[in-house]
Amino acid sequence: MLTEELLASRARMRQVTAVFQGERLLGPRLAIVNPPLWEIGHVGWFQERWCLRQRPDGTLADSILEGADALYDSSAVAHDTRWDLPLPTLQATQDYLSAVLERVVERLQRTPDDERLRYFVRLATFHEDMHAEAFHYTCQTLDYEDPLSSEVEAFSEDEEAPAADLSFPGGGFVLGAVPGQDDFVFDNEKWAHEVQLRPFAIAAKPVTNAAYAAFVEAGGTPPRYWQKIDGVWAERGFGQWRKLRGGAPVRHVDCNDAQAYCRWAKRRLPTEAEWECAASHPGLRWGSVWEWTSSDFLPYPGFAADPYKEYSEPWFGTHKVLRGASFSTPRRLARRTFRNFYQPHRGDVFCGFRTCQQ
Repeated sequence: MLTEELLASRARMRQVTAVFQGERLLGPRLAIVNPPLWEIGHVGWFQERWCLRQRPDGTLADSILEGADALYDSSAVAHDTRWDLPLPTLQATQDYLSAVLERVVERLQRTPDDERLRYFVRLATFHEDMHAEAFHYTCQTLDYEDPLSSEVEAFSEDEEAPAADLSFPGGGFVLGAVPGQDDFVFDNEKWAHEVQLRPFAIAAKPVTNAAYAAFVEAGGTPPRYWQKIDGVWAERGFGQWRKLRGGAPVRHVDCNDAQAYCRWAKRRLPTEAEWECAASHPGLRWGSVWEWTSSDFLPYPGFAADPYKEYSEPWFGTHKVLRGASFSTPRRLARRTFRNFYQPHRGDVFCGFRTCQQ
């Protein structure tokens, strides 16, 4: 299972990065994207660093690619400099990724019971999944074609009416991951602890385009990819304009605009604890868009960073928590306790929101 998912993650990344050729390998300098050629190499570097080079004492063996650390260590290489690095060619980069993957699979086969290796393989798999999704929304940001256009988004066109609310009684709720329940969790999910919830009512589905359009018509800010064409709202997706699908979850709405919608609708965003509590209800639909919550991204009680220390700790207090998953998220990464996090002005990702009664 571990090897199969590792290979599936690589296959997905190859599919989503196939659109990056020629001038697109570097692309424009934007704060919200990486140069694709650098990011592809970084994925391979990360897998090698944790699955092959990491020694038990914390030191690193040499990379099979000379100078890899100076090129691809995202904690040490400033974002703005990544366009100016002496990056290998695309073919050389792909060869590096293939060589690393081959060695990781061989090591898994040779030492299948090595729990430390299994942990880092799972980490590398999820890391690659996240970057594949980042490549996907980079295509949207840069108006490139959809590399996953054969995949159908599960939107219901006949459900433009406001979502019904699901009511919860409140009380004690165990927030976070339970040890042993999943074979891998990130450090920011650790560990389960009881919180107190007030009674609350939360929408059964995210805010739809139709609902958000009413807010826009009343003076709200339209999402970045909306435009009126011949008096009808249209949405630009991967470089193509199409009529707005009223029943689809609104997406590419940043947290600030989500909060503005809530003020207009006399609603509020859920806390992440409310979202996680409600997500176990069979009537709560999630998984089409990442969903903003009102919660700041903060550590749980007793937080201790895992070996990849840069994953969570540097971002505490500056980001907002999103919950759920998007249509671009592999299902192996989608679980109730997973905490995504972005700065509140980021609307370029596949994000939307649902609301609660005040």
